Order: sequence, then structure tokens, then C-alpha cells
Amino acid sequence: MRIQLWLVMLLTSLAVPCFANRTLKDELGRTVEVPDHPHRVICLIPSVVDIMYSLGAGADVAAISDFTKYPKEALQKPSIGLPLNPSIEAIVALRPDLVLGSGDLNVLESADSLQRLGIPVFMADPHGIEGIYASIISIGKALNRDAEAAALVARLRARLAAVKSSVADKPTLRVFMAIWYDPVMTIGRKAFIGEIIEAAGGRSVTDDIAEEWPEISLESIVSRQPDAILFIKGSKLTAEELRTRPGWERVKAVQQGHVYYVDDRIQYPSPAAFDALEDLAKQFHP
Repeated sequence: MRIQLWLVMLLTSLAVPCFANRTLKDELGRTVEVPDHPHRVICLIPSVVDIMYSLGAGADVAAISDFTKYPKEALQKPSIGLPLNPSIEAIVALRPDLVLGSGDLNVLESADSLQRLGIPVFMADPHGIEGIYASIISIGKALNRDAEAAALVARLRARLAAVKSSVADKPTLRVFMAIWYDPVMTIGRKAFIGEIIEAAGGRSVTDDIAEEWPEISLESIVSRQPDAILFIKGSKLTAEELRTRPGWERVKAVQQGHVYYVDDRIQYPSPAAFDALEDLAKQFHP
């Protein structure tokens, strides 16, 4: 059965159109041959979908991955499975001329499997707000949409500058970002969400922790005494839930109900994060 499956994949891959005549370096330093004008692109991660649509290339998206939410029109596209474990068979059957992934989520094993089948895989690797800009530029280059990418980055920089200007004379809100409570998980210095919070007029009280998504003790939270707790909208973690957890009553922000809810776009290293940024700034400093 496995041999038959690979034979089908191999025969299908032979039918994949190949117009690659540009050699690019992706954000992982890999050399990738990409088509001049890719028009059947599969996105292995939700943030890449958002970037493609923001570049005006939504019509060229042939498939998305599970957990894609933005933009809503992308949900009409077929899914090739989980970002960490996409279906190679489904990807090959869609006959893409380019696959876009991310070094943070998509394992290189999947990328290598597709490359061996003659399908180019270009990987982004965004870190921080500047990393979002860099990924937009590199994906724009892969799509041969350099001008659109430059214009998009310029618009996002302007939005960031406008938010920073609007909160520049406001007091900084010390924020604890609650990702989960058992064990307690938050954001560290390397998480780009911390940069979003800072740009919105806050400061993460855990920005001294080196890890990106660290576990933290309740005692450490109590000792930091944040001004506010920040949750993702729609998550099961709420202020009411925290009040039922032993020890959390010692956190003044919980006692006083100083709680904010941010859209889950804040987790996307893509233009969607700037929507969350603007919303968060209005909450911190209405």
C-alpha cells in the first residue's frame, strides 16, 4: 500500500508544472528555485495566508493549513492539514508551483519531502515586529510582488508609528500576559507579543525572562504585581476562572478586576497583529 501511495505521488509530481527560473534564499538560508509568477501557492501556516492576502495575492492561494482564521475569505480554500504535519499527498494532488512555510512551525522534513518531489518550498522565519516586515519582503520577493510588499511594509510602519505617537505621553501599564494557568504560562522577552504590548503603551512584567513561552510560578507573579492581566479573547482562561484558583487572589490586578482581552490576532506574526495592536492601545489608553 505504501509503495502504491508513493508511486501515485511520484506520478502526480511529474505533472506539476515547473517554470522555476529564479534562485532565491529563503529566511532559513536555503536555496530555492521559484517560478517567475507563482499562481498555485500552498500556505503551510496561517500567518503566511494573511501575508499573501495582504499582498493582494489571495487568488493565488491554492490551499491553507488548519487553524487558519484570517482573512475570512481564505477559509473557502481547502486545507492540507496541520501546520506541523501537513498531508504530503494532499499537497502534491493540488499541483502547486510554490509552497510557503515558516521556520517556526513547519518541520524541515516536510519541506525536504516536497523538494524531492520537485515542489519548491520557501520558508519565512519572522521574529519580532521587524521580523514581520522582513518576512513580508521575502515572501513578496518569492511571489514576484516586491512593490506590493514594500508598500505593505510602509503602511504597517505608519500604523505602528501612529499608535506609538498616540500613547507616547500616557503612563506605561505593567501587564501580565496569561497564556495558561496550569502550569502558568506567559510570554518572555523573545515573544513578539511583548513588542506589541509595548507599542500599545504597556510593558510585559515578564520581559526579563529569556524564554519565548516560559512557565512561571504564581509566587513570581505575585512578587511582580502587574497593573493588569491580559487574556486572549475567546480563551477558556478568564478573570472569573482565575479567581477560583488558589493564590491568584493575592494578585491585585485580579482582585481589582483590571483585566483586558485582546483579539487572537496578536498571536499572528503577520499584518493581522497590527489590528490587535490598535485595539489594545485603545483599551490601555481609551
